[in-house]
Amino acid sequence: MEITETALPGVLVLTPRRFGDARGFFSESWNRRTLAEVGIEIDFVQDNHSLSHGISTVRGLHFQSPPHAQAKLVRCGRGRLLDVAVDFRRGSPTFGHWVAEELSYDNGRQLLIPAGFLHGFVTREAETEVIYKCSDYYAPECDGAIRFDDPDIGIDWGLGDTAPILSDKDADAPRLRDVICPFTHDG
Repeated sequence: MEITETALPGVLVLTPRRFGDARGFFSESWNRRTLAEVGIEIDFVQDNHSLSHGISTVRGLHFQSPPHAQAKLVRCGRGRLLDVAVDFRRGSPTFGHWVAEELSYDNGRQLLIPAGFLHGFVTREAETEVIYKCSDYYAPECDGAIRFDDPDIGIDWGLGDTAPILSDKDADAPRLRDVICPFTHDG
């Protein structure tokens, strides 16, 4: 497995090896022992799977606050998406900064997003499936969101003049400056 650091500390791109032949390929998308050998020890407890029918579907920016904060390992099962992580840890030197990585069925990349970061994505192809592991169970009382197009964050979603497809929750999400951040940077 190839592991690449991003501009945000703790956010990593994981690229599992694929073994292919005329039938297709095999890939080990998660191996606790392999990743523990390089210092990544996360106890994932839940797998989520989403399907977005349309191109330019935006989901996010989402977080789950303590005591049920979630680290996520995100991959694309079908299609293509731009996956985004935003540092949401009060006191962090990179608070409000973001990174994005294209995840696709073809490239097999995964984005590892630690707890304390916002997460969102935009689909680049129709019928895109996103599969992700979470380090804590879904807790509706801890569920939160920040506007995907918050100008204080300034994410380039690559939408151009195309209107995003949003849920009501995401369309009505508050701006970063209007939310009390539940995470702190521990240095």
